[in-house]
Amino acid sequence: MSPSASDAPLVAAHGVCVEFDGREVLHNVSLAVQPGRVVTLIGPNGAGKSTLARVLLGLTQPTHGRVERRANLRIGYMPQSLTIDRDLPMTVRRFLQLSGVKDAATLERTLEEVGAAYTMGQPVQVLSGGEFQRVLLARALLRNPDLLVLDEPVRSVDVTGQAELYDLIGKLRQTHHCGVLMVSHDLHLVMAATDEVICLNQHVCCAGTPESVGRHPEYFAMFGPTVAPSLAVYAHAHDHAHDAAGHVVDADGHNHHHPHEHLGDSHG
Repeated sequence: MSPSASDAPLVAAHGVCVEFDGREVLHNVSLAVQPGRVVTLIGPNGAGKSTLARVLLGLTQPTHGRVERRANLRIGYMPQSLTIDRDLPMTVRRFLQLSGVKDAATLERTLEEVGAAYTMGQPVQVLSGGEFQRVLLARALLRNPDLLVLDEPVRSVDVTGQAELYDLIGKLRQTHHCGVLMVSHDLHLVMAATDEVICLNQHVCCAGTPESVGRHPEYFAMFGPTVAPSLAVYAHAHDHAHDAAGHVVDADGHNHHHPHEHLGDSHG
């Protein structure tokens, strides 16, 4: 019996292979992202994670295999890096408007949703690492996506800030009812909301829940006996959230300034 339209994957790869200059960077990779589920790709640098994300987005064509996307699929993409000329004056408002969305109320609502409403009038160049990642996440949300593709979403953010961003991503999945494909090489943390973890190293080494992958022999083989045991699945129990400045935000969205609580985002 074929799946209904609501149960069909948002995007699926079937036996995908990618070669660059005769060198195979992805071999026989298959995966699927279902609506409302979070799939996290982990693996060492050079494992092909970003290449796979680009294949799923349609930005890179596979050498072999195929990719299926749901009809009229809306994708919000958060790239691994985005360089903005430091001499180019640009506020967060203007940066978000470049997405094609001009409505001020929509911009404000989306920035508030990611905990960065106060950055609206600030120059992009003065934002901390965590603040800029939240602005990038807001830009991806402006597409009202069915699928969020997040390439290294906690880049340039310290461990505390990473935890808050992972929590936020989990909440966005629920409020927007979207699927999430997340790419990460920060193996010491895997967001608690992840439904499936896929270990990639040119091919799929192992896949499953964070707990099952953490015990898989291929996982240990990939990262080595001295490194793998020190890696932990992050389970974040929190009765509140933080905005990008580190202020506690309760369920009704109000800020509570705790002077000793901060995200500790790295700058630069």
